[in-house]
Amino acid sequence: MPGGTGRRLRLVPVLAAGWLGLASFVPGAVFGQAPQPAAPAAQPAAQPAAPAKPPAPKPVVSEEIKTVRDTLDKAKDDLEHREKILAGETVGSGDLTRARDGVDAIADRIRHVIDLTTPRLEAARERLTQLGPKPKEGAEGEDVARERTEREQAVAEIDETQRLAKSLLVQSDQIVDQVTNKRRAAFTRGLFERSTALVTPDLWMRIAADIPRDVRALQNAVSDTADLFARNGTLTNLLFLGIAFGISIALYFGRRNIAPRLGRRDAKATDPSQRKKLLAAWRVFLLGTVPAVLGSYAVYYALDVTNLLPMRLLPVAGAILIGLAFIAFVEALADALLSPDKPSWRTTTMTDAAASRITTLAVSIAVVITVVKSVEALNSAISAALPISIATRGLGAIATALILAIGLHRFADTAEKEEACFGPYVAPEAATGIGGPARLLGWAAVAVIGAAALVGYVAFSTFLIDQLVWTASLFVLLFLFIGSADTFIGGTLRDDTKIATALQANTGLRKRSLNQIAVLATGFARVVLILVAALLALAPWGLDSTDVFTSVRSAFFGFKVGDVTISLSTIALAVGLLVLGMAVTRAIQRWLENTYLPATDLDAGLRNSISTIAGYCGFLLTLALAFSYLGLSLEKLTIVAGALSVGIGFGLQSIVNNFVSGLLLLWERPIRVGDQVLIGDSEGIVKRISVRSTEIQTFDRSAVIVPNSNLISGIVKNRVRGDRTGRVSITVNVLRNQDPVRAAEMLVACASAHPDVLKEPPPRVVFRKIGDPFLEFELIAMIIDVSFGLKVQNDLNFAVFKSLSEVGMIPAMGPGSSNVVVQGLEPFQEAMGRIASSFAEPRGDANGSAGRREAEMPKG
Repeated sequence: MPGGTGRRLRLVPVLAAGWLGLASFVPGAVFGQAPQPAAPAAQPAAQPAAPAKPPAPKPVVSEEIKTVRDTLDKAKDDLEHREKILAGETVGSGDLTRARDGVDAIADRIRHVIDLTTPRLEAARERLTQLGPKPKEGAEGEDVARERTEREQAVAEIDETQRLAKSLLVQSDQIVDQVTNKRRAAFTRGLFERSTALVTPDLWMRIAADIPRDVRALQNAVSDTADLFARNGTLTNLLFLGIAFGISIALYFGRRNIAPRLGRRDAKATDPSQRKKLLAAWRVFLLGTVPAVLGSYAVYYALDVTNLLPMRLLPVAGAILIGLAFIAFVEALADALLSPDKPSWRTTTMTDAAASRITTLAVSIAVVITVVKSVEALNSAISAALPISIATRGLGAIATALILAIGLHRFADTAEKEEACFGPYVAPEAATGIGGPARLLGWAAVAVIGAAALVGYVAFSTFLIDQLVWTASLFVLLFLFIGSADTFIGGTLRDDTKIATALQANTGLRKRSLNQIAVLATGFARVVLILVAALLALAPWGLDSTDVFTSVRSAFFGFKVGDVTISLSTIALAVGLLVLGMAVTRAIQRWLENTYLPATDLDAGLRNSISTIAGYCGFLLTLALAFSYLGLSLEKLTIVAGALSVGIGFGLQSIVNNFVSGLLLLWERPIRVGDQVLIGDSEGIVKRISVRSTEIQTFDRSAVIVPNSNLISGIVKNRVRGDRTGRVSITVNVLRNQDPVRAAEMLVACASAHPDVLKEPPPRVVFRKIGDPFLEFELIAMIIDVSFGLKVQNDLNFAVFKSLSEVGMIPAMGPGSSNVVVQGLEPFQEAMGRIASSFAEPRGDANGSAGRREAEMPKG
C-alpha cells in the first residue's frame, strides 16, 4: 500500500454535510453509555419498632430491591456527571453531544425499573390491606404483628425505589431539554450574528490590507505542497494517484457520453407509458450521479492515502471534488425529470424552453455554490483574514441571488411571450412550469438573500442559500419517489399485470380488493416519504436527529398528557383488535345467514333479526375489548356518557328514537324482511332492518330508506303480516242485452283456471251495477302469494277479454266492425219505420194505376 496508510478517511462524511450547510444534523451515537464509576449510595432501610421478641428476618424481596437500587445509583451518578458537563462555562457542540448521547438508554432502564416494580408494589399493598387496620386498643397477635411489619417494610422499600426511579426519569428528561435548548440557542446565535456589511468601505479597505498576507500564506501552502510532493512522490504513489485520476476521468467521461445512451430514452418514441418514463428517469439519474460520486471519491482517496497533499489543503480538494459531484447530481436530476432534449420522456407537463431554462438555472446555481464552497475551504486552509471570508460568502450570496433573479425574470418573459403568441391560450403556470406562488416565493428569497448579504448578515444569507438548494433537491427527489410509488406499487396492483393476476389467482382477492390495497399502499408510501422529507428539511434548522427519533419513539410507545398516557402503539393495537373482532363478528354473521339459519325452520324475518342482533352484540363486545386494552374502564366512560346524555337532550333525540325503534322492530317483529308493506305512497319489499332505519325496495327497483321511528309511530300497511295470501280484483263491463248469470259463470271459470288462484275460498263475482249500456261485474279471487298480484291480474284480464269477446258479450269496436248496435233507440227506430211506410204506399198506388191505365190503352 502506498505511503500514508496510517491516515484514514475521516473527513468525507463530515465535509459533505458541512459543504451543504448540514453540519448541525449529525446523527447521534448508538443509544448507550460508557460505564461510569458507581458511587456507593446509602441504603436506607425502614427500621421496625424493637419488639420484645428477636427482630424479624429480612424479607426476600430486599435482595431484589438492592439489585435494583444499585442500577438506579449508577444511573444517578451518570446523570449527575452529564449535568456537570452542561453546567460548564463554555459548552461546545462536542460537550452537548457527550451529554446527550446515552441518555435514552438510561431512561429506558429507569422505565424498565418502574414497570418492574409497579405490579410488585400493588401486590405488596394488597397483601398489607388484607391484614386490615392496626387495632388501636389491645395487643395484636405475635404472628400478625410480625407479618404486618414485614409487609410494611416491603411496601416502604418498593415505594421508595419507585419514587427514586421516577425522580431520575424526570432528571433525564431535563438533561435532554437542556441540550436541546442550548443547541437551539447556539444555532440562533450563530445564524443571526452580524458581520461587517458589504457596502461598508472599511471592509474593502481591510481586505486590501490583508491581501498581501493571504497571498504569502497561499504561496506557503503551494510551497508545502511541492515539498510534500517531492518527498512522498514515489513511483508507487504517483502510479496510484494517476490510476485514481484516470478512473475519475473515465467515469466522468462515461457519465457525459455513455450514460445517456444507457438510459434507453428513444427520441423517436411519441407516447411512452408513465412506467417507462420513470424507469428511464431513474436510469438517467443514477448513471449521471453514481459515476461522478465514485470518480470524486477515487481522487480524494488517492490524495489521502498517498500523502501528496498537506493535511490543511485536503479539505480544499474535498470541497472541489464534492462540488463536481454535486454539479453532476443537479444536472442528472434535471435531465432525468425535465429531459430538455427529449420532450416525450418528460415526467411533468412543461414546455421545452421552460425545461431548458430550469436546467440552466439549477446548474448555474450549483456551479456558483461549488466555487464559493471551494474558496471558503481555501480561506480556511490558509487561515485567511476574516474580512476576506466575509467578502467571499457575501459575494457568493449576491451572485446566487442575481442568477436566481435572472432566471425568474426569464421565466416571466417566457410566459408573456407564450401568452401573446397566436394559437390557443396557454396558462403561464403550464407554460413555464413555475406557478405564480413559486415565482413569488423565489423573488422573496432573492430579496432576503441579497439584503441580508449587503447589510452584514452573511451567515444568514449563506444559510438561506444552502436551505433553498437543500429543500429544492428534497422536493424534486420527493416528486420522483412519490411518482415511482404510485406507478410501481399502485399501478402494479391496479393494472392487469402479472403480479396482480398472480395475487388474484393465489389469494382469491377480487380486483376491487386489490385496488383498495393499492390505494392504501400508495397512501402509506406517500405518508412515509413526506415525513422523511420533512424530517430532512427541518434537520439543518437546529433540529438534532437524536431528539427527533426520541420524540417519535415516545409518541409511538407512549407519552403522558396530565394523568392520561397516549401511546400510538397501544392505539394501533386497539384498532387492530377492533378490526379483528369485526372480522370475526362478520364471519359469524355470514355463517349464521348462509349455513346455520337456513337449515332451521325459522322464517326469513326471524333469521334476519337473529343475524342482526348477533352482529351488534359482537360489535359491542369488540368495542369493549378495544376500550379495555386502551385502559378506558367503565368509570372513565362516565364522562362520555354524561356528554352523550347532554347531546341527546339537545340534538340526538331522533337518533336515539330511531335506535330504540329499531330494537323494538327486531324484537316484536311487526315488520320482517321480505314483507310487502305500504308506507305513505311507497310500496315495496322490506330488504333490511337495522337499528336506525329500514330499507324498502319498491317495484321500480328504487330503495326507500325509512327511519324506524316512522314505522313504530306511523301507519304501515303490511300485506303479508299474517300470511302471504293476497287478493286480486278486476272490473268487467258486459252488454246489457246479455245474460248476467252466464257472464258471471264465465268470469268464475277464467279465475278458477289460473294456477295461482286459490280453490278455497273460491273466486266469486259481484254484480256491481246495472248500467244503461252495460252491466258492471267485479271478479274477486284469492291468490297464493301477494307478490303474484300483478301477474295474476294481468293473466285474468287477458283470459276474461278473450272469453267474453268470443261469445259477443263484449262487442268489437272500431271502423272495421260490420254491425254497430246502439242501445236505447228502439222507440225512435219504430217511429222512423212508420213514417217510411206511410210514404211508400201512395207511391206504390200511383204506379199501379198508371200501369193499369197503360195496359188498358189499345196497341198500335
